[in-house]
Amino acid sequence: MGQLARISSGTKWEPIVGYSRAVRFGDLVAVSGTTATDEHGMIVGGGQMYVQARQALTNIRTALQRMGLTLENVVRTRMFVTDIGRFAEAARAHHEFFAASPPATTMVEVRRLVDPRMLIEIEADAYVPEAARTAPAMAKESATPAPKMPAKKPAAAAPRKAVKRPAPKKLKPRR
Repeated sequence: MGQLARISSGTKWEPIVGYSRAVRFGDLVAVSGTTATDEHGMIVGGGQMYVQARQALTNIRTALQRMGLTLENVVRTRMFVTDIGRFAEAARAHHEFFAASPPATTMVEVRRLVDPRMLIEIEADAYVPEAARTAPAMAKESATPAPKMPAKKPAAAAPRKAVKRPAPKKLKPRR
């Protein structure tokens, strides 16, 4: 079984919600929804979609680097924006970070984010290339063995009960 590794960014939301900034299991890395917070946990770019998108992507890049990866390893991003009419601002920032190796991506409008000053939240999924799978650069902050799943017994099909349904009504012909 592979190792499970977690890293934290130290934002105030992680202990409240109970999540990690990024989790690696085997050759998959999932980066949690990331917003425009600086190294002190303060929201940056108030009212500026482009600035917030750049900061969120910078935070994703930092999390990946701590796992020994780069943005080139990202295979999918999901952008949650509070105003889809500002698509071009978010898209511009995304393009600046991923033009050389564009991932699959989705952008959807949401009603709001956890803080009303936040305009965008971005998630990323990345892969760990063969060369990096045993590299010591992988974060060891919270390396734990992967949970072992008990073998599942095939479920026996439950006997089906006969359901008595009423006969369909006969329609009277129209005159």
